[in-house]
Amino acid sequence: MIPVLIWVLSSNRFTTSNGEKVLLASALFIAASITDGIDGYIARRRGQITTMGILLDPLADKLLIAAAFVTLVQFNPRLVPAWIAVVIIGREFLVSGLRSIAASEGFTIEASDLGKFKMFVQIVSVVAVIIEHRWREWPVGPYIFPVHWIAYLAIWFMVAVSLISAGDYFIAFWRKIDRHVVKRHRRAFILSRRKKRNVAAI
Repeated sequence: MIPVLIWVLSSNRFTTSNGEKVLLASALFIAASITDGIDGYIARRRGQITTMGILLDPLADKLLIAAAFVTLVQFNPRLVPAWIAVVIIGREFLVSGLRSIAASEGFTIEASDLGKFKMFVQIVSVVAVIIEHRWREWPVGPYIFPVHWIAYLAIWFMVAVSLISAGDYFIAFWRKIDRHVVKRHRRAFILSRRKKRNVAAI
């Protein structure tokens, strides 16, 4: 769905006057996000977790978010300037790097509740920014939703949550890697002392 989403937002084939492009892009992004969540839930529920799934699932999440924000810089630059896309994508690179280092040390950093909440906020902000490109206000029955302000506040809230969750991941990583390194040095020290004792005994 990622190439299709980029094509819909970037192409002139769909018109924005009647909201066709906006509604189609929003539906694609929501469908991609929902199916990704359902896929992970079914895999965990049935115990069908594979190496390919472990590799592709977080990669698909990051590609979806990165593609959405890079495209939104062009599609709606008033609400998504380039630096916001850099912050969001940089945060994803940081978390991926921490997880890779953790995996090389033999332990994993699972997604925190804050990280999952961040993903939900990102979905809301992306959809709101896409819709705001066509409607600053959206009348639904007797109510009028201020789409512009919802998108504006959602973007800034999403940036704050992304940075806080990145800090949370970094703290969790630092605590685990620090304990791991301390244990490894302690084990090496104990082994070296035993080696010296064995040599002395000989």
